[in-house]
Parts: sequence; C-alpha cells; structure tokens
Amino acid sequence: MKKDIPFLPVEGINIAIIRQLESPGVYSWSVYLLNKNTFTIESVFVSSKGYGYDKEGEKQETSTLRHHFASIAAGKFELVEPIDPSVFHLTNEYWVSYFVNNQVFDKKFIFVPDTLVETNVIHIPHLNMEGVLHP
Repeated sequence: MKKDIPFLPVEGINIAIIRQLESPGVYSWSVYLLNKNTFTIESVFVSSKGYGYDKEGEKQETSTLRHHFASIAAGKFELVEPIDPSVFHLTNEYWVSYFVNNQVFDKKFIFVPDTLVETNVIHIPHLNMEGVLHP
C-alpha cells in the first residue's frame, strides 16, 4: 500500500529550462533534467504539463507529456523536451520519479506563471548554458 512506501527527500536533482540563441534576438528553449548526485538514478520518468489562464481569463491547459530514461549517470543531464515560449504564462509542472537501489523518489518541480523571464535567466554551470534553474 502507498502508506507503506517510504518517500525519502529528493536531493541533487534539478529541472532547468535553457535558452539557446538561434539567430539574433531569437531563442529556442528546452527542458533539462540534471543529476548532480554522485550516483546514477534509474528508471527515470518525467511527466510534464502546463495549466492556467490566458490573457482573457479563459482556462488553458497543455497536453500531458511523459518521458522515460533508463538511467542518468552521476553528474550528467538529459534533454527532456523543447518548450515553446507561448506557454511561459502558464504554470509549467514537471513531475520526476526515479529509483536508487530499489527505493523510489519523486518530486514535482513547478515553474509558476511568468517565471521564465529575462530577469530570472542565469548561467547554469552544470550545463554551461543560460536558463532558469528551478530553486
């Protein structure tokens, strides 16, 4: 039963939304999963979705996308998916689940509306790229 499964805190795992310059003033954006731990994580699942309201107050929701990675080695990262700037006004949620030594870990990483803005862009040394790192 779910109550019998110990859920330990997630540490050393981050989601970063990275921008790359395609042409002057035009960026492409991508979502990355970072494993900053000293051990491999296995059977990694990432579920992503966006939800919220448009400028007219109409409810808006994206499709839920699911991704699987057999493993992510210590200190490595994986490209999860591209992300379109047209959904930056939504809440963008990434639910990450993985195993370490047959122990399940999971955490939701939530980027609230308008988090993905120029003032939040930083250099992310782990990727050697610019973007927004989930706190």
